[in-house]
Amino acid sequence: MDAEMVAMEPPKFMNIRQVADYLQLNEKKIYMLASEGQIPATKVTGKWLFPRDLVDQWLLESSHGGVLHDRLVIAGSDDPLLHRVVSQVANSFHTAALISYSSTGTTQGLTLLAKQRAEVAAIHWGPAEESHFRHPALLSRHRQHRHWLLVHAFKREVGVVVAPGSRIRFDTLPRLLEANMRWSLRQPGTGSQRFLEEALTLCNARAEQLNQTQSALSEREVASQIAMGLADAGPAARATASEFGLDFVPIGWESFDLAMTRGVFFRNLFKELMQQLESPDCRAQAELLGGYDFSESGRLVWSS
Repeated sequence: MDAEMVAMEPPKFMNIRQVADYLQLNEKKIYMLASEGQIPATKVTGKWLFPRDLVDQWLLESSHGGVLHDRLVIAGSDDPLLHRVVSQVANSFHTAALISYSSTGTTQGLTLLAKQRAEVAAIHWGPAEESHFRHPALLSRHRQHRHWLLVHAFKREVGVVVAPGSRIRFDTLPRLLEANMRWSLRQPGTGSQRFLEEALTLCNARAEQLNQTQSALSEREVASQIAMGLADAGPAARATASEFGLDFVPIGWESFDLAMTRGVFFRNLFKELMQQLESPDCRAQAELLGGYDFSESGRLVWSS
């Protein structure tokens, strides 16, 4: 009997027909799911193969709330308040759950979400008043966006972080551009760099014209380089300047949103994250850092 059951068991790596039988779906639907990256699969010599263990895990995770309630990987845009909130949630769960936050920049965060390497992508891309069409446009670059939704975290003030005392002489972006500042700039595809480049355009300037002496992979790295005397100015949020005791030249406000699949939205860890954002302790930290607006926090801003 045991031998018969083993014989009936699907192989460890299934092809299109086998996984279609396994899931009781037609082969065309399986091919579509694989092409869109919605089901665990890999291509070997041009043929799709589906690891059965991962397909089983995917089925469970696709159920309401998911079973991977003990994991939440956040990638994308850098923010000091979100780092604090993630740390607080991780500490409250101790070893019962893992929540992590990797500052990769907006576009790379969305790519990691599309590749199922991350469950949440933090994004910001230009002025707050334009986020209602800019952010969905960013998501639509990925074919998986039809399974995503977007939740508003907060608005934040962004601009240029400068060395202490600099703002006395250089209190606007045009005045900063008149000085021979050493700049720390972000990598392409980051919201901070995008905001700065658009602000420079309004000043009839370009990022290539700046005296760039440093490159930074996060806003915190920008601030760290300025605090260490390696640079004089760089793009970041007001909160980042406060965190490092630096001066700040404001440019504008942006929306900081969280993209995810629908299943992740119902996870307890994500609910706990949003509840922590609304907590008095978090709001007190935001007040201390400065440059935050929670008037629409938690709002579902887009869904396919």
